[in-house]
Amino acid sequence: MLTISQLASYAGVTVRAVRHYHKIGLLPEPDRDHSGYRVYNAAAVVRLIRIHTLAAAGVPLARVHELLDATPEEFADGVQEIDKALRAEVRRLQDTRRRLARLVAGEQLALPPSVVGYLDRLRDLGLQERYIEMERDAWIMVAAQVPHLVDEVIALKHEGLRHPDMVKLYGLVNEALDAPPDDPRIVEAADIVERLMIAAVEAGATGASDLDDKVVALLDAAMLEAAPNAKRLLDILEQRGWKGWTRIEKTPMDRLPDSDNRA
Repeated sequence: MLTISQLASYAGVTVRAVRHYHKIGLLPEPDRDHSGYRVYNAAAVVRLIRIHTLAAAGVPLARVHELLDATPEEFADGVQEIDKALRAEVRRLQDTRRRLARLVAGEQLALPPSVVGYLDRLRDLGLQERYIEMERDAWIMVAAQVPHLVDEVIALKHEGLRHPDMVKLYGLVNEALDAPPDDPRIVEAADIVERLMIAAVEAGATGASDLDDKVVALLDAAMLEAAPNAKRLLDILEQRGWKGWTRIEKTPMDRLPDSDNRA
């Protein structure tokens, strides 16, 4: 016969846990000896070990009792049901962690899900968080100005990432954020932007025509502030007959000095 301390030690639990199991009816109260102490037998040890094993496996105590007294078939069905609930809870917690990470990054509060998904895709491409923050801040302003257009534009952005030139451009901009002004990657980035713009013009694209001029100017200013080499890139594009960034426009060549000079 065992005391409560010996029982707890055999099962690997605390005396407090044993008393709690008594209280909620999982472990029947034993008889007491002539001195008034609880005394336990081997059956109590086995039941307590089973309770502890199920609880440690994540089974809620409210379900432990029914599993202890279940048939093998009922036990298997019960475990599968609990496992399904646990997997759903794991998915919920993982989703909560993703939302928390986005809140920390300042994205979820001010951006629609489509933009958050696009920023996550840029992260998957290996872009620096500094560049991600620059894109995020720009999209916050766009979403505030033309919320009805955001999902459509994001869909086009996803489509653009299927083009090798666009992926290459992101990589170059990401790598050259702090490069010196004469870094050849800046010229290479300008080459790609020009190719993309020529293709867009030929396809009849109008750029950010739905954005207010003040918002366009604000977005351009934010880009120039966040990326020191952006000014060099814009200068190269202007020499080639292109003006702006958020809303890139073809400039009449007769208005540009040295328009044939390509960087």
